[in-house]
Amino acid sequence: MVFSQEELERYARHVILPEIGGAGQQKLKNARVLVIGAGGLGSPMLLYLAAAGVGTIGIVDDDTVSLSNLQRQVAHDTTRIGTHKTESAAIAVASLNPHVRVIEHTLRLTEENAEKIFAGYDIVADGSDNFDTRFLVNDTCYRLKKTLVTAAILRFDGQLSTFKAHLGAPHPCYRCVFPEPPPPGSIPACSEAGVLGALGGVMGSLQALEVVKEILDLGDSLSGRLMLYDALRGDFRTVRLRRDPHCRTCGH
Repeated sequence: MVFSQEELERYARHVILPEIGGAGQQKLKNARVLVIGAGGLGSPMLLYLAAAGVGTIGIVDDDTVSLSNLQRQVAHDTTRIGTHKTESAAIAVASLNPHVRVIEHTLRLTEENAEKIFAGYDIVADGSDNFDTRFLVNDTCYRLKKTLVTAAILRFDGQLSTFKAHLGAPHPCYRCVFPEPPPPGSIPACSEAGVLGALGGVMGSLQALEVVKEILDLGDSLSGRLMLYDALRGDFRTVRLRRDPHCRTCGH
């Protein structure tokens, strides 16, 4: 692929970085990333992946934009209330970078459709808001040998990690850390407990950054580490993760 003059100007601040350069920008253009959820995490993530020049971005979401979303879901706006989030996010991406191809998967992710959807992408970025989807995404990524970058937010706290257990030890998968969903009702949803709007921006941007690093094989991967952010304290800390030999997904 050849970059147009407009693209070279658009990505100039990437290209002058020795660690990226023209070859790295070409990798971004060739990359295919699937984003699960176009909400509080997916919105900033989609915008930064598009701005970075990721060539193909898939979006999985079956929800529509509501007024209560707009406190944190910055890919949408008031004029698109009632619109499917996939369509709304695609409009935002096209406005930001017309060189990016967006594929809208306006549906709920299930065991029946996950493998077919995931097969067309290199990396999966999970910004979903429920454990059932997170486990489904993890297990499907492991079976298809896809790298997974996942994040979660609630109230004033965020977490982020990368999982690529398909590469073998010492890389864990999501189930190595969280073997089973918590008991129903033990962890409230954002609609019940609330969430600081800008927290989605922080964690979604970090998630986009880790996706870009994985595409470029740049720096240190978060595989085997869980990044925790406490917004009230303004504090980041990282916890080491180990592969569980008895994990039902990636264990023996």
